[in-house]
Amino acid sequence: MAKRTVKDLPDLKGTRVFVRADFNVPLEDGRITDDTRIRATLPTLDYLVKAGARLAVASHLGRPKKGPEPALSLKPVAAQLQDLLGGSVAMAPDCVGPEVRKMAEDLRDGDVLILENVRFHKEEEENDPRFAARLVADTMATVFVNDAFGTAHRAHASTEGVSHHVQRSVAGFLMEKELRYLGMARDAPDHPYVAVLGGAKVSDKIEVIEHLLPKVDALLVGGGMAYTFLRAEGLVTGKSLVEEDKVELARRLLEKAGPKLRLPMDHVVAAAFKEDAERRTLPVDQIPNDWMGLDIGPTTISAYADQVRPAKLVFWNGPMGVFEMKPFAEGTLAMARALAESGGTSIVGGGDSVAAVTRMGLADKIDHVSTGGGASLEFLGGAELPGVACLEDA
Repeated sequence: MAKRTVKDLPDLKGTRVFVRADFNVPLEDGRITDDTRIRATLPTLDYLVKAGARLAVASHLGRPKKGPEPALSLKPVAAQLQDLLGGSVAMAPDCVGPEVRKMAEDLRDGDVLILENVRFHKEEEENDPRFAARLVADTMATVFVNDAFGTAHRAHASTEGVSHHVQRSVAGFLMEKELRYLGMARDAPDHPYVAVLGGAKVSDKIEVIEHLLPKVDALLVGGGMAYTFLRAEGLVTGKSLVEEDKVELARRLLEKAGPKLRLPMDHVVAAAFKEDAERRTLPVDQIPNDWMGLDIGPTTISAYADQVRPAKLVFWNGPMGVFEMKPFAEGTLAMARALAESGGTSIVGGGDSVAAVTRMGLADKIDHVSTGGGASLEFLGGAELPGVACLEDA
């Protein structure tokens, strides 16, 4: 899965480069509340700037419904990027059109132009080849650098379509890092290899489970998805989240996995889905009919942590409980601590998992915190990602 990167490009001075970044950052009243995704692409942008390339940087932001929406403009991103790069960053009024062309023409070596939200045009998500051609023509690009792994599972004009209209298509440093670490987890793991999967639904993780089962030494399941498996084992689950139409699938996965697939032994249950609800810690085969499981219990936490700490490779995706409610966050936080204490390579992917290691100040103790989300899961499930497949092989 190794791809050529920006380092494989010859003399970049004066080269016009179309960079696809993932600047889909959270905003509140027009202010960026978390610039992690902007910072993640700085190594690529800084490298290209110092090499004297002339950059047009594209991204989406949010899900605009009917054309341009001022609240989803990339203007705050341009301002933040200028502060982080320490140089001038221009903001285009659109991502295509004569004004964009004029601003691209005026770029000098090392200049950066941020294009307006590509999803303001419906042709972006349609991967319209004419729109992709316009993106390249109006920015005058001859090279495509994809550094947006988080959108690489989408065949959009700015993530895949533009590759058909340039001379070279390579990965940025963030893309390269994602492929290296996730490729290790998918294709060439060290052993013992432990995967920890949580979240609400089995259906979101079917391909990942099936793809990882032959490779892992243990697959530890938590979160709401555990209750579909527990139901498949014939246990009463009260009002816990269960995907009734996936119980038979869960039964087949349990049979296929054998002792590799581990389920919670105890859980924190509550009388209602509320932070201040009455709660108890019980074995998983005990739950009042009108109660629901909202976190893994201390016995499970200890057993899972004992599996994680000595592993040579650990991949974690998905919370162990209702992480946003403090009384039901301990399982997720404990997994974050266990990964940080692991002596092997640790990889975290998924919003709540990333939020847990970040909240606890442990992100710098994790070898790789993926920006991928859905792209990470599709990649680990064995899918070919369009935004990766279009790049040159190493």
